[in-house]
Amino acid sequence: MTRQFANAADRDAIEAEQPWEARDVPATVYDQLTRTARAHGTRKAISFQMFSEDGAKAETLTWNEFHAQVTRAANLFRSLGVKEGETIAYILPTVNETAVTLLGAMTAGIVNPINPLLEAEKIAGILRETNAKIVVTLRAFPKSDVAQKVAEALRHAPNVKTVLEVDLLHYLSGVKKLIVPLVRPKNPVHHNARVLSFYREMQKQPADRLTFPQATGDAVCAYFHTGGTTGLPKVAQHRHSGVIYNGWLGASLLMSEEDVVLCPLPLFHVFAAYPILMSVVTAGAHMVMPTPAGYRGDGVFDNFWKLVERWQVTFIITVPTALSALMQRPVNANISTLKSGFSGSAPLPIELYRRFEEATGVAIVEGYGLTEATCLVSCNPVDGQKKVGSVGIPFPYTNCRILHHGADGTVSKECATDEVGEICISNPGVIPGSTYTETAKNNGLYADGKWLRTGDLGRIDADGYLWITGRAKDLIIRGGHNIDPAMIEEALLSHPAVGFAGAIGQPDAKAGELPCAYVELVAGKTVTPRELAEHAANRIPERAAVPKHVEILAELPKTAVGKVFKPDLRRMAITRVFDETLAEAKLDASVAEVIEDKKRGLVAKIRTGEGVDQAKLTEVLGEFAVQWDKI
Repeated sequence: MTRQFANAADRDAIEAEQPWEARDVPATVYDQLTRTARAHGTRKAISFQMFSEDGAKAETLTWNEFHAQVTRAANLFRSLGVKEGETIAYILPTVNETAVTLLGAMTAGIVNPINPLLEAEKIAGILRETNAKIVVTLRAFPKSDVAQKVAEALRHAPNVKTVLEVDLLHYLSGVKKLIVPLVRPKNPVHHNARVLSFYREMQKQPADRLTFPQATGDAVCAYFHTGGTTGLPKVAQHRHSGVIYNGWLGASLLMSEEDVVLCPLPLFHVFAAYPILMSVVTAGAHMVMPTPAGYRGDGVFDNFWKLVERWQVTFIITVPTALSALMQRPVNANISTLKSGFSGSAPLPIELYRRFEEATGVAIVEGYGLTEATCLVSCNPVDGQKKVGSVGIPFPYTNCRILHHGADGTVSKECATDEVGEICISNPGVIPGSTYTETAKNNGLYADGKWLRTGDLGRIDADGYLWITGRAKDLIIRGGHNIDPAMIEEALLSHPAVGFAGAIGQPDAKAGELPCAYVELVAGKTVTPRELAEHAANRIPERAAVPKHVEILAELPKTAVGKVFKPDLRRMAITRVFDETLAEAKLDASVAEVIEDKKRGLVAKIRTGEGVDQAKLTEVLGEFAVQWDKI
């Protein structure tokens, strides 16, 4: 049953019904899936379409079939030696087997989804950190290097004992199905884990019952790695209660069994795994996944509206980068079933919101979540006022405070209405003291020991809407003066030619940092950096915040879910400033690369010519706060 959630008063009314602990919700994710299968057994649960073309072959599982597959997967993992509290990782594109593995691994132990776009070294590091015993991944397949990367990663993760391979061949038909076995790439194995077929091993397991008792209590059921825009991955842990909370919110406030959700986002990310898949699981709705690569798949943007028409989609799941690409294509299908779209991961530019509404007749709902909070925090209400630029109203049972505090988490001040401070969260998805698997990373992470410090700067307005104004760690510090990069980005985004903007602090010998900005233009638009700099200067209220350098890139570096990846922008800025400084000093030296060191942060590696004056090199680069090494 969906409840009215149009404003803060509706949220408060839902909370007043009963405390969260008294809600009739299942104890585990598997129990929730069982409830749904009993209520909606023959209805469609999940569908996967290998190719994006309209009418392409698709595989659909009903709720009964999905429940049976998850049951088999959980039994399989336990049969291979996984015990309660041990880890099953998957490194997969988004296919039906990924959803089965996600829920099956949560039931048998702890699931660890890993981004298949990561390099082998980082994959290995995550596998070691989570001590994974089993990895579910792809069998070698044309135009994919996932199997090869995983094989290399396993050389450096001896804790993995078994690899289960998913073969995409069964999603093919006709000539393609005949050709793939002939052109399948070789995958030399240099690790000691045994390699088994996911399908053959699944068939050996019962589908009508679990062969083991489920964990008692509120166990940890998932490890999700998170780098966000900060670079090196950390591993956040989630309990069943937090995952169930996400599903309850979606099913109670947003969707019902009648809804069809088009989700081209990856299931290694919490946005797709919890607010989407778990909401679908709880509501008994239908989730459609187009192509293994989602939005990155061949033809997905070109065929997007045809997919909406084919599946009679009511909700689309997106991120700003994908919306920008969609708005460069005509709406060439009947999309009358579409109710709305949910956007997360990064701020949504106002102009992009307006373009989408004008093109489709429906409004985008912008929301906010964090991997560290088991995702959902707030959203603009589907049936209420949408304040474009805000991330909406905190959900029922999510308490949000805007605080000033010391480095140790001691609160010094709670902010007034519209006053900016750090956003701090308490809800059923927050695990005080145990957010990350690495104990040291939890130090200083909680205000007053309870409230998760998000690292986001924000404010709450008089109507209870939450606004994110920037990242605390992204503050540009110019001579001791703090500059919020969001101020610069908003000024640049107000130019009609700008699609995305990222502002950072570039190193400066005198001020420590000076603001600079990188932009990505809307397709077909032209503008010069000088014009953009003047445009921004006229709209930024603080003179100190006016960017000293504006650069146009063909595409801004982004994470897998569309956030501007600021470490790469900082690398560009460090390289540019150091190279200019070295050239002015007439030193035969340049930046070879900028690496990220766990203890030192970004470090510039300097390549020098023969006979370079080492003392002068040290003097020139020593003026900067950025660390550097000679190679």
